[in-house]
Amino acid sequence: METPIFDEIKKLLDKNPISFHTPGHKGKNTLINWEEFVPQLDITELYGMDNLHDPRGIIKESQFLAAETFGSKTTLYSINGTTGGIYIALGTITNPGDKILIQRNSHKSIYNGAILNRLEIEYIYPNYNKNYGLFTGVDLDIIEKKLKESPEIKAIVLTYPDYYGICSNIKRVAELAYRYDKLLLIDEAHGSHFVFSERLPISALKAGADITVQSIHKTLPSFTQTSMIHVGSNRVNIEKLKTMSSLYQTTSPSYLFMVSLEIARAYMEGEGKLKLERNLKKIHELTKELKKVPRVNLFTGDKEDKTIFDKDITKILFRIDGITGPRLSEILREKYNIYLEMEDYKYCLALTSLMNQERDFDFLIKAVEDIAKNIPYEETKDINIEIPKPKIGLPIYKAFYREKKVLNLNDSIGKLSASFIIPYPPGIPLICPGELITKDLIEYIWFLMDKGIEIIGLIGYNREKIEVVD
Repeated sequence: METPIFDEIKKLLDKNPISFHTPGHKGKNTLINWEEFVPQLDITELYGMDNLHDPRGIIKESQFLAAETFGSKTTLYSINGTTGGIYIALGTITNPGDKILIQRNSHKSIYNGAILNRLEIEYIYPNYNKNYGLFTGVDLDIIEKKLKESPEIKAIVLTYPDYYGICSNIKRVAELAYRYDKLLLIDEAHGSHFVFSERLPISALKAGADITVQSIHKTLPSFTQTSMIHVGSNRVNIEKLKTMSSLYQTTSPSYLFMVSLEIARAYMEGEGKLKLERNLKKIHELTKELKKVPRVNLFTGDKEDKTIFDKDITKILFRIDGITGPRLSEILREKYNIYLEMEDYKYCLALTSLMNQERDFDFLIKAVEDIAKNIPYEETKDINIEIPKPKIGLPIYKAFYREKKVLNLNDSIGKLSASFIIPYPPGIPLICPGELITKDLIEYIWFLMDKGIEIIGLIGYNREKIEVVD
């Protein structure tokens, strides 16, 4: 019997790796004895088991308990992940043809949601902090300027926190949204743990968001693909929300996933909350120790950067002078059995959760100290990752559905892109479908590729071609 996926997973499990990546349960079988209930929990809508698409019994009660825990007026389970939740939320607060204001560094699900819901997009660009080589938060003055210039904007869509744990001042954004009569949707995929500790940034609901979507599986002990949609105000049409939920979610919802959401929520009301507090203290100690290590640089915020309102300390963003992020991540993985969430050219991200054990943090400190002391400096490149601001020629959804053709990069100048072209780092689209391809943009793409930066969206053997609108 050939099972390549299963075989490779078993090899990984045999290594017993130290997890500083999603999911938040970190592979720990501690909430209930899952071995006793899987696969028996994988059932369908049997008598008495209720129905996610029309909950009247146990699922309705479970979602009500989640709403109480997270402080929402209404909570729905999204077992198609936060991606599905974003589609649902966008479809709820807009109608086809509406315009939304989004961060340029939004997750791809927001762009895809705009395509599916046939929305037009206005952008705000995150601040580029040259001192750290990072994109940080959004400027509130720019948001207000956009709302004044484009009164047709229906909703503001922001990411909070971002992948690195950086938090914009969404409480002020919520005040602007109410003042200008716009709805505020927060992609809070990486912030489901905020509500459980005063040491962490304010939750999006508490800050005044109308609707948020959280990946419970990223920072809390729930299975991958399990998320929640929370409603924070009376301005959201609940019946439309339920309709959109039924539209975008599978007709065969997983009870295993729903149980996982429920147990994670129940766990966080007791032991989980205490465990989170213990780990936050340990993270504080780890941060102090790593700051003492020569060559090691941690990003914990920048008081001079007015776009950074807060920083989620559970996301440990660090680098070592003279070692690129990919190389550092490889060393940690191959030599120390430590698996990280992400690396870009400069930084590595250790994503912690309440399920990490004290030994995990101790191993990370020792490994980083050892690498900083013993791995020689390598030549690293100085890369400017500021984003060019392209001109929109067609709404993103119109460009997506138009006929396409493939051209060499140099021949595409003056055409409209039919693709997302995204460099890693920083994971922000250089160009989206419907945007004008310019000479400056093509030169910048060649520059990044010459520096060894991975570009997603290009095609061809040498990644020298691009899809354009025909």
